Amino acid sequence: MESFINQLNGIIWSPLLVYLCLGAGLFFTLKIGGAQFFMVKEMIRLLLGKDVKPGERSKDSISGFEAMCMSVSGRVGTGNIAGVATAIALGGPGSIFWLWVISLLGAASSYVESTLGQLYKEQIEGGYRGGPAYYFKKGFLGGKAWYGNLFAIVTVAGMSLFMPSVQSNVIAGSMQTATGIPTWVTGLAIVTLLSIIIFGGAKRIAKFAGVVVPFMAIAYIIVALIVLALNAGDIVPSLALIVRSAFGQEEAFAGIVGTAVMWGVKRGIYSNEAGQGTGPASAAAADTSHPAKQGLIQAFSIYIDSVFVCTATALMIIITGAYKVFSPTGKEIYSGFGSSAEMTVSTIGPLNTTAALDAGIGYGAYIVAIAIMFFAFTTILAYFWNGDSAAVYLFGDEASGKKIRKILTIVFLGFTFLGTIMSGGLAWTLGDIGVGMMAWVNIVGILVMFKPTIICLKDYKSRMKNGTQDDWDFDPNKIGIQGDFKLWDDIRIKGRDLEPTEVELEIS
Repeated sequence: MESFINQLNGIIWSPLLVYLCLGAGLFFTLKIGGAQFFMVKEMIRLLLGKDVKPGERSKDSISGFEAMCMSVSGRVGTGNIAGVATAIALGGPGSIFWLWVISLLGAASSYVESTLGQLYKEQIEGGYRGGPAYYFKKGFLGGKAWYGNLFAIVTVAGMSLFMPSVQSNVIAGSMQTATGIPTWVTGLAIVTLLSIIIFGGAKRIAKFAGVVVPFMAIAYIIVALIVLALNAGDIVPSLALIVRSAFGQEEAFAGIVGTAVMWGVKRGIYSNEAGQGTGPASAAAADTSHPAKQGLIQAFSIYIDSVFVCTATALMIIITGAYKVFSPTGKEIYSGFGSSAEMTVSTIGPLNTTAALDAGIGYGAYIVAIAIMFFAFTTILAYFWNGDSAAVYLFGDEASGKKIRKILTIVFLGFTFLGTIMSGGLAWTLGDIGVGMMAWVNIVGILVMFKPTIICLKDYKSRMKNGTQDDWDFDPNKIGIQGDFKLWDDIRIKGRDLEPTEVELEIS
């Protein structure tokens, strides 16, 4: 069975998917004029909630910041600790350069998919739901329910069966290393806490993410900065090593440039999830006046994940030499000065980050265990939200649909527990399959139906020029986006007690 799973992973993660992700990111970057680089100031303004006046949002709604925290909770996970270490071990330091590339380009993909998620969202169970299944059904080649169904099925399979096991496996393993607690005990604790939060509904998930995500990301970066400050003289040489290795200019890693690209892109996508189709479900939940706002906020979330957190991990590992590099056949080709005999091709992951922190400030096992506990747990919550949004799409919110969703929730919790007692290699392979399946379907789809997001961005830029970007009068039809957008009529008029207004768009 494990052999079949490995073969399936090899098919899904062929070089073609790597090129597709890179190509899509570059294509969207050109189409949006590099907005992910030039609109950072606006992203921060939106992130701080400066676009919403008191009383404009319901107390029961999910803010743009909370929606971003929900998506960041999915992006910032074990990929930022174990995944980065894996990329370095199997692709060398140069893999981090390609992780940066896919992340910077992927921010454009994130803008596109998240704007689509907002544009085509629906009101369900008192809140908003959306994501690729919804926007494919309404906008893919004029609206194709079969393509939306395909993504929803892939999402339910990926989020409920394949991907939770990675996060729970790493939590349980790191806790056992640090404290000796049996993995099955950690598994029961994870499932119990998940149940308390999940059955509290979308608002409880959003509130939890809104408190925990900023705390965990900032705390981890502070710890990393302390390690880097203590080794300040090695930062520039380490960055230079990353760049040289990415292009085969470092003798030790000259023979694995192609592998560096593959692992950098692979782990970058797994970490930040840009283009995978998970961010749009969180983006759709936000109560906002314009779809482009969530597109921009979600683009910024890629920077939080990859530019800040992943880079912090990578530099700690490289500066302290706490890594080994292996060839595609598993042969050791490089051993860092801070590596140990325990670092083998089958144990790479949190062990590297633990060793880096031990060398930097000590207590590495405890710091990594705590960081992974927060990072991975919030990621599991994000997986549930995405899987449940897809289940709502497939089965509806009537009584029969709710029963099926409860069954899927139990299945989700069951596979989360199983992840704590299965082998790490199998857990990561299952996770890669889940990510890859969703990425294939979503990226192909948004490459076909991206045009509404360009129209939205042009409209938003025009509004920024005349100071109306925060008005609640967005009308998709009036700016040239065809389709039934009754929900936006309700948001524009009924929800804000506004009268219909003519919006003149100046596209420059």
